[in-house]
Amino acid sequence: MKFFEELGRYSHFAFRAFLAALRAIFRPGLVYTQLHQVLLGALPLGIAAGLTVGAVVWMHLRTTVEVLAGREAVPQLPRFLALAVALELAPIIAGLMAAGRTGASLGAELGSMRLTEQIDALEVLGLSPMHKLVGPRVLACMIALPLLTVFIAYLGILSGFLAELAGGGSLSWTQYYAASLRNLTVAAVVPATLKTAVFGYLIGVTGCYFGMHAEGGTEGVGRAATRGVVVSIFLVLIVNVLLVRAIQLLPQTWSLPGGS
Repeated sequence: MKFFEELGRYSHFAFRAFLAALRAIFRPGLVYTQLHQVLLGALPLGIAAGLTVGAVVWMHLRTTVEVLAGREAVPQLPRFLALAVALELAPIIAGLMAAGRTGASLGAELGSMRLTEQIDALEVLGLSPMHKLVGPRVLACMIALPLLTVFIAYLGILSGFLAELAGGGSLSWTQYYAASLRNLTVAAVVPATLKTAVFGYLIGVTGCYFGMHAEGGTEGVGRAATRGVVVSIFLVLIVNVLLVRAIQLLPQTWSLPGGS
């Protein structure tokens, strides 16, 4: 019973946060401040993730394809790498990174504000904490995640070529670039990228929810940060499966590798 009560409170908070995020569009200064913090904090991890995931996937794919199909199949590998990185690896990596960092940050920040009565002070002054604190943070997360996804995807595809170059491969940059873009159509990439806005919404709502409901002193702030991370990661993983399936049900206008 307690679980369903908590779920009901969370759902109500999420709905109010969505409305507050829409209103935050008219407060670009607050949104920009939060967007700067989210992107700046995730950028070093995004660089490391993008460079390593593309190189590792390329090395695994190249070795496997050479064994199974021979060296003549290697020029087709950039197509597979680009699809894997742009459609799934970059979005899920961006979501998990933001859940780990931003979820904890929001929980700790708003939890500290709750325990130091700063949120109560806003309410006494007649200001809405939902509109002043939650809305801009949620909207910033929704904007930041697609941007971070594009950045990671670009680095992931680029690092695949760097791995090929370092291994003494035969593919030139022109061949690699042309093959990478062969199946990356707008209809394929845009839904996979925009789904991370949903990740951002869930991460922002979850971190703010546990921060706004923190209690119990400094231990409560720690619990809020931990719960913000755990629940955000759980929601990103579950919702990702649902969104991938929903995207697959949309009319597809792009062909798979090997298609016409």
